Amino acid sequence: KTERKKAGRKQGKARAPTPKPKELVTMATAAATNNDNMVKLPPVQFIEDVDAYMKGKEPDAALGEIQEKYQTFKLLESRLLQSRNRMLGKVPHIEKAIDMVDLLLAKETASDQITVDFELSDHVYTKATIKKGTNCVYLWLGANVMVEYSLSEAKALLEQNKRNAKQNIDNHEKDLNFVRDSITTLEVSLARVYNWDVMQRRSKGEGSK
Repeated sequence: KTERKKAGRKQGKARAPTPKPKELVTMATAAATNNDNMVKLPPVQFIEDVDAYMKGKEPDAALGEIQEKYQTFKLLESRLLQSRNRMLGKVPHIEKAIDMVDLLLAKETASDQITVDFELSDHVYTKATIKKGTNCVYLWLGANVMVEYSLSEAKALLEQNKRNAKQNIDNHEKDLNFVRDSITTLEVSLARVYNWDVMQRRSKGEGSK
């Protein structure tokens, strides 16, 4: 009996409705790479009615909240710009590697050797001779890892890397457009709330006189 009473009491309790969370904007770079660590932010709303927005709020607290969001988006913009510039720098290197593999494929069955300019370091080159019948190359994969590939496999991998790099650049551009629009909206919101605060203080000063 005691257990039934307890169960009845639990069933009779009214639960408060769960508040609906704000919809978050998933960055294009995060969606493309399935990166859950990428920052997800709610869309920034333009403050049309400042009086309604400031109802029950302190001006300093409201300005501080908008400023905090502004700094968050500025930091995200800086990170996206750095990442996009890195990707832009990779594309020319990938294209040079593809051109070299194409040359080796064209000369694969040739009887003569190939003389090329081999890069020792930045802006330092030397002459190098590639033996005839070369049918494989070594590609840097990153993290000090180099792997041997056949010429056809190397070309396919480099072409895929080039497509991925260009897709990542497009995703970064989409994210940058979203972030820049949000920054502009926040700048306008800061100005509107600040001007509202100035007008309120001015009207209070005139009323006290």
